[in-house]
Amino acid sequence: MKMFSSHRVAIQQGDVAMFSDYENGGDMWTGSGNRERRHAVSFGQEFRSEPAVVVGISLWDVDTGAAVRAEVKAENITQNGFDIVFRTWADTRVARLRVGWTAIGDVAHEDDWDVI
Repeated sequence: MKMFSSHRVAIQQGDVAMFSDYENGGDMWTGSGNRERRHAVSFGQEFRSEPAVVVGISLWDVDTGAAVRAEVKAENITQNGFDIVFRTWADTRVARLRVGWTAIGDVAHEDDWDVI
């Protein structure tokens, strides 16, 4: 559970086109074995602490001639951003992938002040 110390909570969202490998013969479409793609996301406004981040596939175009194997996750989460990571393996062929994300966390406000 993520507990917030402030009543000021923000939600930031986005959608990222991770790749379109069928157009250029990229390794997600033509390769095999372990493959990975990363995309760095920067938040529009910094959070006060690391937010909770959820990622999910919003579009995927895959070859159905083999088993579909995939992992999508958020890594390296900070107050300023995170990395979307997509992994596949074996003979899975992915033509295109788009990932949606949502970050929820506490944010600073102009009325905040610290007592020293």
